[in-house]
Amino acid sequence: MVQTRPQALFSLHTEVEDSAKHGEVFTRSWVVGFILDLVGYTPDRDLASLRLVEPACGSGSFLEVIARRVSDSCRMHDRDITSAQECVTALDLLPRHIETARLRVESALTQEGWGRSVARRVANSWIRRGDYLLDTSPDILADVVVGNPPYVRLESVADERMALYRQACTTMVGRADLYIGFFETALASLRPGGVLGFICADRWMRNQYGRELRRLITTTHAVDVTVSMHDVDAFEEVVSAYPAITVLRRGRQGPAVAAATTRDFGSVGAQELRTWIRSGDEQTKAGPGFSAARLPHWFAGDDMWPAGSPARLRLLEDLGDRFARLGDSSSGVRIGIGVATGADRVFITDDPTIVEPERLLPLSMVRDLASGELRWSGSYLINPWDKQGNLVRLDDYPRFAAYLNRHKAALQGRHIGRRQPANWYRTIDKVDAPLTARPKLLFPDMKLTSQPVLDPGGHYPHHNLYFVTSDVWDLRVLGGLLLSEVAEAFIDAYAVKMRGGTLRFQAQYLRRIRIPHLTTISPEVRDALAAAFNRRDRSAATDAALRAYGIDSLPS
Repeated sequence: MVQTRPQALFSLHTEVEDSAKHGEVFTRSWVVGFILDLVGYTPDRDLASLRLVEPACGSGSFLEVIARRVSDSCRMHDRDITSAQECVTALDLLPRHIETARLRVESALTQEGWGRSVARRVANSWIRRGDYLLDTSPDILADVVVGNPPYVRLESVADERMALYRQACTTMVGRADLYIGFFETALASLRPGGVLGFICADRWMRNQYGRELRRLITTTHAVDVTVSMHDVDAFEEVVSAYPAITVLRRGRQGPAVAAATTRDFGSVGAQELRTWIRSGDEQTKAGPGFSAARLPHWFAGDDMWPAGSPARLRLLEDLGDRFARLGDSSSGVRIGIGVATGADRVFITDDPTIVEPERLLPLSMVRDLASGELRWSGSYLINPWDKQGNLVRLDDYPRFAAYLNRHKAALQGRHIGRRQPANWYRTIDKVDAPLTARPKLLFPDMKLTSQPVLDPGGHYPHHNLYFVTSDVWDLRVLGGLLLSEVAEAFIDAYAVKMRGGTLRFQAQYLRRIRIPHLTTISPEVRDALAAAFNRRDRSAATDAALRAYGIDSLPS
């Protein structure tokens, strides 16, 4: 069912002559041609019989190339250009852009040999003023939608219009960029088999505000091609938008192509990449300024799409198809995070005499793992929980009660203290008492490389540490896998990178790691993994992990 869009409650647009305020970045003609090729908008097809939509045409950089292709197609299919008056719908908010775009189309068609009055009529028919997110008729289905949607943060839009946009486009959640709505509206307008081709900032593929758009795409549409173009001179002015070309189709997901480019990518490389994509030959390809790989399918769900070279993405997809996620029931592994107190200055101490010994729990901290081994620094959690996970009675522990009462105001002022006033002295998280004695692998939240550390038992992790336990695995063998560059490749592909390339080893990213079933790993490889882990030898761990996963190498 197509959703009816809300009607604007005020004048369409108060014209602002500053293009930057509208996120307008104009695309070079060879990039436009490349996108049109990728979506199959080529003169050998009867383009006058198709409907193409450009949601934000600007000054007409896409439309000029489109006009020449429509002209060539009309001649190839023995049509007059007037038969193509309804085949293109282009919108823009700014009257000056509409005028410029019309003149550009008129000029292109005139140069192609059509009469000026006819060319002007076609140009005027194609291009009109409108807000694509609010004025698009749900009854008009498109065969092709192409363009360079505006790069504007939603909070930069006037409140009244922002409310209308959020009402119209349910995928625009959080601090979304306006282009999210352009994707949603365009996808909703595609007829079955219809194709979208946008060049746009690629942040939505990997951040929180893009999750609903990713869910929409992977649920009802297919990813055909992505081409990362971060360093390519793709626009008529210098921008730092980290763009990518994304080709989406309304239909079932099939094989997909992932390509990455360098600053040397241009029209020659685009021609070679396009030819390779169409050929269906070879699983990987390298050419002038690009590398590419064919994937058997795209990555499912609303989770972040991975980043990396095409060959690396192809490998990750293969491993994802063959192996279980770390933390899934079939992996035999549990992932968790250490205790959050909400008041570390109160609940963490290095004084073993401050409360009764029964209320002290040895606490492992990030600093304890710096050497690659757990070297406990003497920190304790002042523990308000008993072995059954219940809060202890303050009356039963006088020193404990006296200590906490000295800090009562601070503890009551926490969110958890206000929400549960009778339990004002609880930590945010309960303590899982059996975890203390269990062997576990510990990961600091932030680290340049994967560096799991074994706690043989006896300590409880602080909330800046993530832990892995298992009743199935020898944790030294599992530690060898997780120490390897193969396991780290999953983290690197999905995790948000901090300054200096620091990775986040949070549970959501650890669960992205795929691991083979223990029974499929030979005793020889298990021994090699355990030995590499004991020596903290990442190179040896990687060599053994490659054998465990049944792969020859890890693409860069």
